Amino acid sequence: MYKLYSMQRSGNSYKVRLALALLNVPYEPIEVDILRGESKTPDFLAKNPSGQVPLLEVGDDRYLAESNAILWYVAVGTPLAPENRIDRAEALQWMFFEQHALEPNIGAAYFWLSLVKGGRDLQTHALEDWMERGYGALQVMENHLKTNAYFAARQLTVADIALYGYTHLADRCDFDLAPFPAIQDWLKRVEAAPGFVAMDWRPADIDDTASIAAGA
Repeated sequence: MYKLYSMQRSGNSYKVRLALALLNVPYEPIEVDILRGESKTPDFLAKNPSGQVPLLEVGDDRYLAESNAILWYVAVGTPLAPENRIDRAEALQWMFFEQHALEPNIGAAYFWLSLVKGGRDLQTHALEDWMERGYGALQVMENHLKTNAYFAARQLTVADIALYGYTHLADRCDFDLAPFPAIQDWLKRVEAAPGFVAMDWRPADIDDTASIAAGA
């Protein structure tokens, strides 16, 4: 069984928990509070030198870091990972976009404005840039979703999970999604997927009868 080191309130960690839930894959959750320095201990750094979560233990002394790499690892061979060459490349394209355009802006804003006490005052100098670039990323997504139900392969894939992680948190860190109706509709489609779980869900709550893997 996998061991997943994650933080409940982390968007990157949530991506992995969501994928595992959609696929009905069991795992042992291990909470790591990065705000308390729990990812910087010698024991954790021996597992992941970058000192970040999520981290998936896939075997004896074998660990996989980076949320989107973990998504691909757990999704290969399931409907969440496209098999067609161009569909797979498009999914990767949007996952790269998430990491360089969405997560550094909306993800950073969420971390500092929603998780860190006094974070708004500490990051006043950065907030304007986060908002400008974050809205720019949302507009790119909106433009795509005006004519597409999902981001790749015309179905729910790991690309959608990667982008959902922080997009659904945007309204918690000053972003207004009202001007993005296509994104709002897409969020609802993701949330309607069999086996979907919210960010505050924990593995003990899993429903064995509903999952993407089961085709439910």
